[in-house]
Amino acid sequence: MLNCIDNSGAAVVECVNVLKKQSPATVGDRIIVVVQKQRNFGPESSTNSGIANKVRRGDIRHAVVVRAKKEIQRPDGSFVKFDDNACVLINKSGDPIGTRLNGIVGAELRGKQWSKILSLAPMHL
Repeated sequence: MLNCIDNSGAAVVECVNVLKKQSPATVGDRIIVVVQKQRNFGPESSTNSGIANKVRRGDIRHAVVVRAKKEIQRPDGSFVKFDDNACVLINKSGDPIGTRLNGIVGAELRGKQWSKILSLAPMHL
């Protein structure tokens, strides 16, 4: 189970597959998820507030892991671990579904092809 930190409309997702890997997912890995819980934007979201759920409960989507509880060793020898597991939903071409991220993302994404996600992030650790 992972928290979804973008504004796509998903709150909690469940990982069902890690793509191109046989081991558990770490920061920067592409996974397939099922949306378990939708995010509520309030009663005014049904009107023309501009915020809409882009995904619904039960949808199967691709995602990128941006935070993981399991510690990661960086090339300088330091270890980093986060308080929760979190992801960002993407489409099949790799573009983020949401337009804003609500938390920090690991700097390990810089070494991979996820520059589009880093451009949405307010800061990265």
